[in-house]
Amino acid sequence: MYGNYLDDAAKIVAEKREENLKFEHARLTADEKDQILKEYHPDRITSEFVELKIGPNKGEKAPIQLAEMLQANPRIEPEHIDLAHVDYETDVLVIGGGGAGTSAAIMASEAGAKVLLATKLRVGDANTMMAEGGIQAADKPNDSPAQHYLDCYGGGHFDGKPELVYTLTNKAPSVIKWLNDLGVEFDKEADGTMVTTHGGGTSRKRMHACKDYSGAEIMRTLRDEVFNRPDQITVVDFTAAIELIKDDKGNVCGAVLQNVETNEVRIAKAKVVIIATGGAGRMHYQGFPTSNHYGATADGLVMAYRAGAKLLYQDSLQYHPTGAAYPTQILGKLVTEKVRSLGAKLINKDGEVYIHPLETRDVNASGIIKEVRNGRGVKNDVQDAVWLDTPMIEMIHGEGTILKSIPAMYNMFIKYGIDIRKEPILVYPTLHYQNGGVEINATCHTNVTNLLVAGEASGGVHGTNRLMGNSLLDVVVFGREAGIEAGKMFKDIKLAETSKMNLDHVTAFEKERAAAKIEGNAVSPKVLPSYTHGNKEFEKSPFPGASK
Repeated sequence: MYGNYLDDAAKIVAEKREENLKFEHARLTADEKDQILKEYHPDRITSEFVELKIGPNKGEKAPIQLAEMLQANPRIEPEHIDLAHVDYETDVLVIGGGGAGTSAAIMASEAGAKVLLATKLRVGDANTMMAEGGIQAADKPNDSPAQHYLDCYGGGHFDGKPELVYTLTNKAPSVIKWLNDLGVEFDKEADGTMVTTHGGGTSRKRMHACKDYSGAEIMRTLRDEVFNRPDQITVVDFTAAIELIKDDKGNVCGAVLQNVETNEVRIAKAKVVIIATGGAGRMHYQGFPTSNHYGATADGLVMAYRAGAKLLYQDSLQYHPTGAAYPTQILGKLVTEKVRSLGAKLINKDGEVYIHPLETRDVNASGIIKEVRNGRGVKNDVQDAVWLDTPMIEMIHGEGTILKSIPAMYNMFIKYGIDIRKEPILVYPTLHYQNGGVEINATCHTNVTNLLVAGEASGGVHGTNRLMGNSLLDVVVFGREAGIEAGKMFKDIKLAETSKMNLDHVTAFEKERAAAKIEGNAVSPKVLPSYTHGNKEFEKSPFPGASK
């Protein structure tokens, strides 16, 4: 047991478990969903957003922390960068080594392109690796891509770009087959049929999983495939892209890279550049803890924005409803939605089931915040929260289900003495996903020539809310699409003449910044977050965006 004051709180849940197991909370109506989002979702807190003063999205709102990075001082002084000394020449430069970047690199190499994959950490150090619950695809007889489309489009508040939602859902079955053929170990029945489950906001069981290590298994397979192609794909790790390079026509033709260990600057020249830098959780918007990996600092958005690429829904973030809220060591860590799809219900301090566990993520996150703010949360010395009653899972499916289906969850908690088979766990929303990003079309093009974007760094695929299992799908579908497109493009593009490569857009950005009288010494892209005692944002405890 918890061994402290939380034991008594947990007993209330245990006493009502049988009753709660039988109780099915009604789904919220559309009006009820709108109301709870309006009152409690972090995206609706107007004081946490500011108007952008410069750039392609001038006049639009962005989170305070993102706006600072989008309008910050560049990391480089263009006049001190020697573009005549080119360190790498390649057909396709992929920036980012997660699911989108590796998928893009693989498909571009399939088309005969010479690929350079630059990643600021290592290949696989990405949010893809940390995804747990599964990947959606409508590949069962009772389902269809059309039904998947309706779920996604509606779940995203009808804000998704239709052509992107169409591509996501219609490519899904073939992507599952591709991953399976590459060697991803999906959960299967004895006869080889893939096991599928529900996720929040889904009308069919279409979640394909690898226990609760889905992202890690997919990332393992994609990473191995990249490393199996050394003659076609060159990997440069611990190297961050810090600025894009253009030619005299304004087309992107490479990037300025910087080694994160030595700070050495390198120049990469390319015919096509694909940004696949992932999310922004380590920006800690509104002070929330995050489920994201260490490098998720919105670098791709900053570089693309400075180069003139327009953003879409940059003011929309996903706060996963069930981040670990206790103990301190795992604050913000993801408690996969698969826990709720297996039957665990959300319970307030009074032992009441107050919402359906598989409402969409934004609704359930808002519901948890509502319970806590209105005094129905479970108070503790880490983060006031609600219960997720995990023992219900084995009451429904039988003993052994948790170790079989969600071993990562069991292992994450048992090391702190919490046995999720017998005890409920405390959860509170955690900053999980960047709904918005660089605006793209169905083939990943931006409004800047020769610049493609794929994965979480793009905007428009999920609208203003993402359903479970569509992130792993997004990175692979659009990573592949970007690679396929780059594989077509590079054949008709000549490498830029070195004499015509320039950073004029960075100089112009600095002038625009000065004219707008933007103050502050911040530099961007952030590259890596800081958690030192000298950083005022993180001297506060707990994270200020929580319930304190």
